[in-house]
Amino acid sequence: MYPFRYCRSIFVFACWLIVANVEAQPLNQRLESAYRTFATHQSLAHGIASLTVLHGGTGDVIFAKNEQVGLATASTLKNITAATAYHVLGPMHTFETELYYTGTLGSDGVLQGDLIIKGTGDPTLGSDRYPNTLDENVIQAWVDAVRASGIRSIEGRVIGNDRHYGGMTAPHGWPWRDLGNYYGAGVSALNWQENAVGIEFAVGRRVGDPTTVRSTTSDLSYLELANETTTGPAGSGDNVYAFAAPYSTRIYLRGTHGIDLRKTIRIALPDAAYHAAYQLHHALGAAGMAPTAAPTTAQTLRLASVDVPDTGTSLHVHHSPQLAEIVYWFNQKSINLYGEALLLAVAKSAGDDLDATTFMRDFWADKLQLAPGELRIQDGSGLSPGNRVTTRAMARILASLRQEPWFASFHESLPTIHGITMKSGTIGGVLGYAGYHTAKDGTPLVFALLVNNYEGPAQAMRNRMFRLLDTLKE
Repeated sequence: MYPFRYCRSIFVFACWLIVANVEAQPLNQRLESAYRTFATHQSLAHGIASLTVLHGGTGDVIFAKNEQVGLATASTLKNITAATAYHVLGPMHTFETELYYTGTLGSDGVLQGDLIIKGTGDPTLGSDRYPNTLDENVIQAWVDAVRASGIRSIEGRVIGNDRHYGGMTAPHGWPWRDLGNYYGAGVSALNWQENAVGIEFAVGRRVGDPTTVRSTTSDLSYLELANETTTGPAGSGDNVYAFAAPYSTRIYLRGTHGIDLRKTIRIALPDAAYHAAYQLHHALGAAGMAPTAAPTTAQTLRLASVDVPDTGTSLHVHHSPQLAEIVYWFNQKSINLYGEALLLAVAKSAGDDLDATTFMRDFWADKLQLAPGELRIQDGSGLSPGNRVTTRAMARILASLRQEPWFASFHESLPTIHGITMKSGTIGGVLGYAGYHTAKDGTPLVFALLVNNYEGPAQAMRNRMFRLLDTLKE
């Protein structure tokens, strides 16, 4: 009989041999084994997974499965939209929003004309993510500019000029259930407060009781809030959905609000350009310069066959943060509005008549010789369940960025999740991760992993995906 210390030594040595053998295996073999375990799990019995891993330095394929099958991307598509914007617009690109007036300004300070806010697609205007974009700061700058011009009263209107992109729109394929919620806010040339507003609810005393709208973060008195929400059980959280579309005047609020929930529920603004004009109108009134006519938008006036001049006497020009700063929050917080605004800006810069999603597809198909079928794109954010992109295309696009002078900025915009630099994506039945990692031996890796139509809890699938991606760390 062997002494205990001898047996323990043999056991430790055996474990070392196993670990050493695993580490000695090439990465592609380790990925093959890990992927087989992942893909044969019962949660994918009726679903599909795709993984592409490339060598970041050479672009060589290290591992690929189902790499040429187009799959729904969820927010991993934001990688491609951001990369396109960097290429076409440049990391220092800024958006301009101009305040100007039309008509005549008399020596008595009376403006016989309109104040016009002209947007060119800035998604950050009125956002609380940057000091110079805060709504109160922007509004105050506009009021100060009006006063500094000598205007003392306004015989006219405040008009939100949103015609740069043809008004407020919702991207192709967005589900009706998403449109009224903050993450499904439509996009305009004159975006404001990220096209969303907050609502505070007062719950009932018992589960099932109706809730009431206690307050809103902005004045929404021009809209009808049809509140049909009820009080949910403790721990049930936020299950409130807003149902509306661009230019709606009635917003239906449905679902449940947990009885113990303390949260501001954010919903989409149906007409961001109008909301900006409305707030400036009231701010001017508070400053003693109230316009005599109600605020409106260029889109509304166009429908009444009234043209709004695109130029006038300039009072103020607001510059957005640079593109690199916009992309940082776009990826860190997965702001869908930013994706749609960037996509429209990219296409607009290349030609007025271009379809934005077609432009992005053709841009990468030409640049990397990708088949058009690898990039069937319906929006810029990934919210549309109709998007279809191959992991091969996504990984190749990400790999190509490593050669760009602005790559460090792009890389910094990506979140760190489970110890890996990558963008995540989640919509119904879809999960994805795509990004970069450096292996233990210093090999730079680029990868894209998509799962469609899985079964079971999302967190359980995420954990299995993390275990698969852990192979990149070995």
